[in-house]
Amino acid sequence: MQETLDLLRRYYEAFNSGDTETFLSLLTDDVAHDVNEGEREIGREAFARFMDRMNTSYRERITDLAFMSSPDGSRASAEYVVQGTYLQTDAGLPEANGQTYRLPGGAFFEVRGGKIARVTNYYNLQEWIRQVSK
Repeated sequence: MQETLDLLRRYYEAFNSGDTETFLSLLTDDVAHDVNEGEREIGREAFARFMDRMNTSYRERITDLAFMSSPDGSRASAEYVVQGTYLQTDAGLPEANGQTYRLPGGAFFEVRGGKIARVTNYYNLQEWIRQVSK
């Protein structure tokens, strides 16, 4: 269980520092990524493409993290707050002009062999749209 919690801490530390290489190295080759209100994507390469798109349109920092793990460490979750800036318009979403937002969110994880094998992210998209549409 502690190894899993440490893995999640490293995952979010790498995300917050913009260390994409470390961030992606914590994922299995066949990681399943359940995009919020979107399709499941499979594989580290697909995850890297998703992150490239995200990093183009958003600058985000994850704060107020709280982690939970199953006793065997095979599943875990994180609750957090996303603090972000909307940099470039993302397809199908409101126009970007540097709006900031603060949004609670969460993620669920499966862990296999000391790496993240599934990430399922959730946040309230309608609340995000409300915040960036002001």
